[in-house]
Amino acid sequence: MKKLISLIVALAAVTAFAVPALGAPKTIRVVDNKFRPATATVKRGNTVKFVWAGKAPHNVTVVQGPVKFRSPTKTKGSYRKKVTRKGTYSIVCTIHSGMTLKLKVR
Repeated sequence: MKKLISLIVALAAVTAFAVPALGAPKTIRVVDNKFRPATATVKRGNTVKFVWAGKAPHNVTVVQGPVKFRSPTKTKGSYRKKVTRKGTYSIVCTIHSGMTLKLKVR
């Protein structure tokens, strides 16, 4: 009986630490004229956190994908988006041509 209780306690402890790790947001840095990384993959239901790290103003705009979204234009701070639809998202900064990101949601 003690072994069973120990096993249950151990499984509960592992689950308590594993579940938050699965839900941790994927961070994309928005630096001057580029997204870092330029491609990213996340699971459906996860949150993507965009963090401004440059000096110029930028935005995050989906131009192609299952769902469209757009951040405000910012020079600092962050923007979070929970992605709930599978597919490939083409994301750009509409201020700077050539600043692109491919986000794959599985």
